[in-house]
Amino acid sequence: MKLYTLTGIFAAATLFISCKNTVVEKQKTSIDVPFDYVAEQFADIKVLRYQVSNWQNLTLKEKELVYYLTQAGTAGRDIMWDQNYKHNLKIRKALEQIYQTYTGDKQSKDWTNFEIYLKRVWFANGIHHHYSMEKIKPEFDQAYFETLLKDTKTTLAPEVVAVLFNDQDSKKVNLDESKGLIAGSAINFYGDGISDKEAEAFYKAIKPVDANRPYSYGLNSKLVRNAAGKIEEKVWKSGGMYGVAIDKVIYWLEKAKTVAENKKQGDALGLLIKYYKTGDLKTWDDYNISWLQATEGNIDYINGFIEVYNDPLGARGSYESVVQIKDFEMSAKMEKIGHEAQWFEDNSPLFPEHKKKKVVGVSYKTVIVAGEGGDSSPSTPIGVNLPNADWIRAEHGSKSVSLGNIVEAYNNAGGTDRLKEFANDAEEIALEEKYGQEASKLHTALHEVVGHASGQINVGVGTPKETLKSYASTLEEGRADLVGLFYLYNSKIQELGLTDNWKNTGMAAYDGYIRNGLMTQLVRLEPGADIEEAHMRNRQWVSAWVFEKGKKDNVIERIVRDGKTYFNITNYDKLHDLFGQLLKETQRIKSEGDYAAGKSLVDKYGVKVDQELHKEVLMRNAKFKSAPYSGFINPLLVPKMDGKGKIMDVEVTQPKSFAEQMLYYSKNFSFLPLDN
Repeated sequence: MKLYTLTGIFAAATLFISCKNTVVEKQKTSIDVPFDYVAEQFADIKVLRYQVSNWQNLTLKEKELVYYLTQAGTAGRDIMWDQNYKHNLKIRKALEQIYQTYTGDKQSKDWTNFEIYLKRVWFANGIHHHYSMEKIKPEFDQAYFETLLKDTKTTLAPEVVAVLFNDQDSKKVNLDESKGLIAGSAINFYGDGISDKEAEAFYKAIKPVDANRPYSYGLNSKLVRNAAGKIEEKVWKSGGMYGVAIDKVIYWLEKAKTVAENKKQGDALGLLIKYYKTGDLKTWDDYNISWLQATEGNIDYINGFIEVYNDPLGARGSYESVVQIKDFEMSAKMEKIGHEAQWFEDNSPLFPEHKKKKVVGVSYKTVIVAGEGGDSSPSTPIGVNLPNADWIRAEHGSKSVSLGNIVEAYNNAGGTDRLKEFANDAEEIALEEKYGQEASKLHTALHEVVGHASGQINVGVGTPKETLKSYASTLEEGRADLVGLFYLYNSKIQELGLTDNWKNTGMAAYDGYIRNGLMTQLVRLEPGADIEEAHMRNRQWVSAWVFEKGKKDNVIERIVRDGKTYFNITNYDKLHDLFGQLLKETQRIKSEGDYAAGKSLVDKYGVKVDQELHKEVLMRNAKFKSAPYSGFINPLLVPKMDGKGKIMDVEVTQPKSFAEQMLYYSKNFSFLPLDN
């Protein structure tokens, strides 16, 4: 499970949870020249860079391991593109051919808009917006595009060309049940004509080998109807669907295994390789348990079909990769939270029967990202907690990481102008400027380490994807947010040495969360739109619920001053209690599999937008030039070989532009056929 930052909107505001050189050069450190975090900006996107600090302190073997793991991660890039939409690979190839071969007028507005469209498609890993899920609309007409195709001798089927400009397949992930979750979604996880009921019935008919340890059915396959009309899975594995790209992933993972830091790490890599070769979900569970136990090395990674946010039914995992180097100093500080996981569980406001009697295997690290791929790039999370299977968490624990250098890049890439526009008063601004970043880091840690690891499902209740269905993801993210919010305003975090003033840290956290959940995150929506994305939904339903329930005591007051709306917290103690009440109810919903209550909570508070407030927020935000979304160019790791092809060193370089990196990836990591 991932935690995304909103610093693309408010870089110095709060992190709740989303170099202009002309040549490729070695990564500079702050000792040489200031690192330029901002690469470029277009449309609603700001592209950043991140540093890989302390690279020079790694051993050659560790550098090799990181290199092989990043190559493995990038090797699966095409998978994510094809998962996102069935025509994405063909569209990308056509757009890139035009971009690289067109010799006509490049000063025209149409050409500028074409370049922007291509960059937006690159950033989203396809033609649908990475966050809103809406199809990206070109700012040039179909006639101009057809001229570009003709002038560059580029082939793209007429029906695919039409899709770029019409209303077909307009949303990647649709969560409006009235439209059909599958039928209304363009995501390439289901074959044509398969209904929600058919998909649910297919998996309901599978009798689990062990009901207490269910496999993640559907995680690594596409559900299709065969020639005989029978529904079956096309499994993503070597020799199966996506097999050509998966074989490349395996190739690099096998190299990584040869330089594993220890036996446990090597054993885990071996199981991941076996899983990719077989597609066996039992092996996937075995791998996750083995990966959890491999905690001793300096290098770690995430690789596989993991997060299910892109499946409207919450079953299928998007391909992703993150390669990490341990940040020793920060990890030592933040691991204190993991060591106290049982205390947090025991002192939570949950019903006693929903608390874990024994929290096991919780590990937390702050890491330095060395490379990302698939669903984690270019748009990246700031925190990750895995594995996602509840039974594995209960029996074996979980790993949580905060992506420290990603957070650092966000913090160094923006200013405070938006904060000053939307914060209610000088006190709120001062609290945010002094304690906001600290509150953000602590919320990430509490969300990932304590939040996702807390609570238990009642015996006999199915998994959340079975019981809570399309609401499972947003309810889980909201539940983890609530755990973090409940404990951010608690003296325990000061006792652990994580802050010098727990009240001020908690107040800054509460101000930022409510300000964002009720108002500022709306800059990410088009006028008139509902909220679709799981994290945005959870921030609104949490904030709107406590706002409504606190009205009688004026816990949060809505102020209109000079035609501008502000939200002011008048009683932080009572807001803390409200967060606890909502956490208790949200955990009950998960523990008991109460679909009706979960649906009611999200639909009532998390989907619809106050349209007048939305208009106001967009108007107030229009004066700011910084884009509302941010993502990253990855550093390029370059091996230095001796005459016999043996790696002698690996250097970290920074690509000169976003386009350079995207074209490099397409040239060197395009392994899938255009039709899968």
